[in-house]
Amino acid sequence: MSAKESVAIGQLLSLLESRYAMRVMWALRDGHPQTFRLLQDSVGGITPNTLNTRIKELREAGLLDHGGDGYFVTKLGADFLKRIGEIQAFAGKWANALAKRNASK
Repeated sequence: MSAKESVAIGQLLSLLESRYAMRVMWALRDGHPQTFRLLQDSVGGITPNTLNTRIKELREAGLLDHGGDGYFVTKLGADFLKRIGEIQAFAGKWANALAKRNASK
């Protein structure tokens, strides 16, 4: 991995590690725009201030934008979500393995 790639990965992970950043992106994964209030409800438990901050950061990163119908993922954001789309299947496998492990204790 080149130094440039390492820097890019570090920057992306830093952005996504911000509280609720991934949840905001995941809430918009279906491609349908959401108003601020609907997005807040979709994410769950996020304060308006924190949501505003995450939206600003994700917009500056080019992953989401705002139009007449609300917030939506950009083409770049959709590409990102497509690439992490397998996380849903993995989460199910992980939860099942964890439940089995806990049941055998």
